[in-house]
Amino acid sequence: MTHLQPDMSSPQPALSNSTTTAFPNVNNSDECPDMISWDIFTEGLPTYIFIISTLGILLNVFVMLVFCLHKKPCTVAEIYLSNLAAADLLLVSCLPFWALNILNNFNWPFGLFMCKVVNLGIKMNAYCSIYFLVLVGIDRYIALVHAMSHGRMRRPKYAKLGCLLVWIFGLVLGSPILFFRKVEYYEQYNVTACYLIYPNVKLALFSDVMLAILSFLIPISVITYCTLKIIQALRNKTMDRFHAERTEKKATTLILAVLVAFFICWVPFHLISILDVLFRANVIQDCYTSNVIEFCNQIVSYLAFFNSVLNPVLYVLVGKNFRKKMWEVFHQWAIVRPVTSDSTRSHLSSTLKTTA
Repeated sequence: MTHLQPDMSSPQPALSNSTTTAFPNVNNSDECPDMISWDIFTEGLPTYIFIISTLGILLNVFVMLVFCLHKKPCTVAEIYLSNLAAADLLLVSCLPFWALNILNNFNWPFGLFMCKVVNLGIKMNAYCSIYFLVLVGIDRYIALVHAMSHGRMRRPKYAKLGCLLVWIFGLVLGSPILFFRKVEYYEQYNVTACYLIYPNVKLALFSDVMLAILSFLIPISVITYCTLKIIQALRNKTMDRFHAERTEKKATTLILAVLVAFFICWVPFHLISILDVLFRANVIQDCYTSNVIEFCNQIVSYLAFFNSVLNPVLYVLVGKNFRKKMWEVFHQWAIVRPVTSDSTRSHLSSTLKTTA
């Protein structure tokens, strides 16, 4: 039977593309002794997962409700941010299944269909969330740098089309999960596992490389380019002075927040993933490095997932426009409901007098 390796135990359910799933305390190579105690993950991870899932669900649902309930149509940026919240909500809604899997001693209790769907949702977030940020960056770049020449591109219908294409893109790139995720009983470990297995190592390595390129190198390059161009335009005062002074602080703060949040949460994951690819390609063969990679895989994976909790705070909740819209929704519901109640009582009183 295929040897199982620990970097794909429940702590890293869908982002890694190793040829096998894993269980704690099982080495990825017969020549490399296990130097890591995995008890810290099996004991602490369920609590951590439930916390970030609860916070993520509450925050992202709140963001989506504000956008949906507000009486005015969403702007282009708000369309992107609402879809970002939806992508993050998809992720944090899937993670509790893996927390329960850990509590169940790594026995997957939800069947083959949920094994595929849950991991597809996690994989789609890895692609969709960053590309919604790319769209936000491009939109801000057009708005601040090419407002006159490309203003027509900043229309809601184009924003909705862009979001649809991102969802399709994430679904297509995540679709291998539907074919290669399986649920199978391992007698030697007495575990029924939801695991990822590719037909060969080359396909697994190719999938890892594509993940690094398409969900990291390309989008971060686009965001960096847009950021530099915006800062350059502000410094050179290519826009009129009044407009530049009014938007410089807000634009720079949002751009830096996007980059800092992404770098903190996702760069460590992608760096460790690259090292993991090099190890599985036999470029790195040191046993100590192998154990370090396996240990770091667990940490950086859930650091990346925490980005879905930070997004509604960093990209939306701290924004002046969102806070304004949030209070307008609160006032809308606080005022409309009592008025409706008073109107109903008045109507009822008039009806009773008429009938009397």
